Amino acid sequence: MQYSEKNILYILTILESIEKINIYAQPYKSAEEMFESNDQLSYNAVCHLLLAIGEESKKIEDTLKEEIAIVSWDAIAGLRNRLAHDYRGIDPNLVYHIVTNELEPLKQACISLLKIVSIQKSDLNKLVKTFWYRHLGYLNDFI
Repeated sequence: MQYSEKNILYILTILESIEKINIYAQPYKSAEEMFESNDQLSYNAVCHLLLAIGEESKKIEDTLKEEIAIVSWDAIAGLRNRLAHDYRGIDPNLVYHIVTNELEPLKQACISLLKIVSIQKSDLNKLVKTFWYRHLGYLNDFI
């Protein structure tokens, strides 16, 4: 099946968001520590990027997402809605759990989606050299 090239940018944005979340959350050993440190700077950045992941996941073609059944795409979109509409009601423990347990499987799923969409290595190389996707150089080893 042929998929729109637009999917590539959505997937890359999800992957870049995951990498940035990993950078921002890496120093913290607990949800409380991440939530309270630095006037909630890291926590807010992580929440914003989780929201971006949810938004981009909704844009990926449904038939493409169906290719990767290990990811609950509806749950990702649902988290986006909760973050956008119930910010004060978000449990920092849930955010921390997602960061520490759910992002790696999503990352692997997105890498698999890129293989399905069949991005050319030369095109990928150009994209990961841009400011927007600069943390994704590792993709050249997978695609």
